[in-house]
Amino acid sequence: MIPKAAIERIIRKAGVDRISAEAIEELQKTTEELALELARDAAEVAKHAKRKTITEEDIKLISGK
Repeated sequence: MIPKAAIERIIRKAGVDRISAEAIEELQKTTEELALELARDAAEVAKHAKRKTITEEDIKLISGK
């Protein structure tokens, strides 16, 4: 689980001063779901490349960077 404090830091970096507790919880949930999806996709890329280790390049590839 991603700590709420980390989510709040991300929100502040985005320039938001005020956000409801419910919005923080929803962003926390959504962020965790997206991270899990990215990790699964990166694992598939590594597996396809016959590796067990996910690399930075795998993450960049699946995130379109």
